[in-house]
Amino acid sequence: MRFLFLPIRSLKPFLLHSLSRYSSLTSPNPPPMDATEAALRQALADKQAAADVQSAAVRSLKAAGAPKPEIAAAVDALKALKLEFESVARDLKNAVVGNGESSVNREAFRQAVVNTLERRLFYIPSFKIYRGVAGLYDYGPPGCAVKANVLAFWRQHFVLEENMLEVDCPCVTPEVVLKASGHVDKFTDLMVKDEKTGQCYRADHLLKDFCKEKIEKDLTLPSEKIAELKHILAVLDDLTSEELGAKIKDYGITAPETKNLLSDPYPFNLMFQTSIGPTGLVQGYLRPETAQGIFVNFKDLYYYNGNKLPFAAAQIGQAFRNEISPRQGLLRVREFTLAEIEHFVDPEDKSHLKYGDVADLQFLMFPRELQLSGQPAKKMCLGEAVSKGVVNNQTLGYFIGRVYLFLTSLGIDKERLRFRQHLPNEMAHYAADCWDAEIECSYGWIECVGIADRSAYDLRAHSEKSSVPLVAHERFAEPREVEELVITPVKRELGLEFKGNQKKVVEALEAMNEAEAMSLKAALEANGEAEFYVCTLEKSVTLKEKMVSISKVTRREHQRAFTPSVIEPSFGIGRIIYCLFEHSFYTRPSKDGDEQLNVFRFPPLVAPIKCTVFPLVQNHQYEEVAKQISRTLTLKGISAKIDVTGTSIGKRYARTDELGVPFAITVDSANSVTIRERDSKEQVRVDLDKVASVVEELTNGQSTWEDVKWKYPTPSHTNAGD
Repeated sequence: MRFLFLPIRSLKPFLLHSLSRYSSLTSPNPPPMDATEAALRQALADKQAAADVQSAAVRSLKAAGAPKPEIAAAVDALKALKLEFESVARDLKNAVVGNGESSVNREAFRQAVVNTLERRLFYIPSFKIYRGVAGLYDYGPPGCAVKANVLAFWRQHFVLEENMLEVDCPCVTPEVVLKASGHVDKFTDLMVKDEKTGQCYRADHLLKDFCKEKIEKDLTLPSEKIAELKHILAVLDDLTSEELGAKIKDYGITAPETKNLLSDPYPFNLMFQTSIGPTGLVQGYLRPETAQGIFVNFKDLYYYNGNKLPFAAAQIGQAFRNEISPRQGLLRVREFTLAEIEHFVDPEDKSHLKYGDVADLQFLMFPRELQLSGQPAKKMCLGEAVSKGVVNNQTLGYFIGRVYLFLTSLGIDKERLRFRQHLPNEMAHYAADCWDAEIECSYGWIECVGIADRSAYDLRAHSEKSSVPLVAHERFAEPREVEELVITPVKRELGLEFKGNQKKVVEALEAMNEAEAMSLKAALEANGEAEFYVCTLEKSVTLKEKMVSISKVTRREHQRAFTPSVIEPSFGIGRIIYCLFEHSFYTRPSKDGDEQLNVFRFPPLVAPIKCTVFPLVQNHQYEEVAKQISRTLTLKGISAKIDVTGTSIGKRYARTDELGVPFAITVDSANSVTIRERDSKEQVRVDLDKVASVVEELTNGQSTWEDVKWKYPTPSHTNAGD
């Protein structure tokens, strides 16, 4: 199984329903090629064919000793065809790469962003003086501030506004917990090794890179080959180790650095193993996600909440994944911050009281129907998507809407944010629906938040392993007569027949709904045996009547006990922050036009420093005023920085623009100051006793810059530098 680092609920579903596999290597059903790309590929083939014909004509003329003017005209025609071929090739490459930007431009932009981030110490490779360790990064002062602001807003937007119960659980987790959740057995990626050097690589990454490079760079590939490569990309996460290994061999993929042959793929568990206590007898792991701590505390949290549903628990904390070959900077790392929510709800009522607050939102959605038909994401009304069943239920829809509001408030571009529904091969058999908030950056579309309806799987798994019932209760006003389906597998008989597969057969029997169970009962009574499909074995087995008892019993109930369903939004904070860095970055010319200046357009909400204070010149009186303003801002909880260096005001503006500071106060008198806004470079003059209040209103969102411009005068002369 392959996982995204995230931040996100990364446990790739390990029990795939047989009907969920929408395609296979043996019967490919590739997504249709984009119409523009198809037309350009055909045009390119036509141009190539025409150029080949013209080239043959030139050779014939030369061989026949034709007059020089005739040959020259033929050569000119060939050159013109080659120029047309190159023009179509450029258009095709842009269409394949996306957004009309070449991969070279995207990489150049990314490098400019990363260079600025590292130079200004937003983040740097960890243990740099020891040449670092792949997949580990340190946040510097401005990076820490941005991260703290993002997490503070996450708490406000979700924990406080939704009245969630916040917990903080240990990073070290006993093996038994992660055994119950499935991580010990199934939290794996497929790995290959360089057969000579032993260097390790993720097998799916090598195949993915090969396919993408061929599609983007080999523009003369026939349409059949392109369809094959795109199909592989579409089903990459669903390939078995044997299928993955076969494709690597078929395409002759070798180790990237040495070009040596690669081993067959084999599973590698991504968790960091440790031991708890001095004896080493208690095995544990560094947690790969924060969710399990919430699930195992459900019983106490339910009691704390007054035994009432629905309720949500939240946790922010570090998670760890021993990535095989980390890459893409902050997007795939070995230690990262997750912010996860587990919203517990009655499986028979997934409505949400505040659903109406988000139902009218419109944004890019990418349901599976559009993906499988090769169409792009399109803007949809959230309420319409829920009412039509595109989104499974109101509570899931509500959290999709809240995630959209959270990300756009941080400064994520609405046009480069979409919500993609999981395809059938990504869905576990127990999941009702899953969506990913994907943000486009220079690496493509990156999953940054997962929003999943996981049904009751997690609580049931821990209930079974711990023998502690993790259930909720609904008390009835009047007792009810309840008819209950009772499925009792006879484990002794099943064990004798199926041996090591007994557990999977028992799980499949217990997971039957009423219609399936009664149909099986009828078949067993009629024939003494029946065929029964076990999804985890991906085959049918023969059951005999003595192996299972199926009946219905009627009893009076004063309350209903049930295992709650879980709606889980899971946020990869590092991924969100990196995408925010890219979405906020731009360059503009200096005053003299001789260089390009870097700017981060962070909203005040997340800016690492809200305001800088500059004495216009080195003057004791101005410096004292600057210190007074800084103290007042600090008392109001506004981060501010004084710059009393003797450099020009223009250079000081440029330095703070590169840190994303939204406002700059310039002290040029003892009675009033100017406030400059970063992106417009506009200034207003404000009395000294009001400046802190104005900045406070701007940074907490009470006022906009337009409000301030309307209220306060523009200086008769602006401070030089812009």
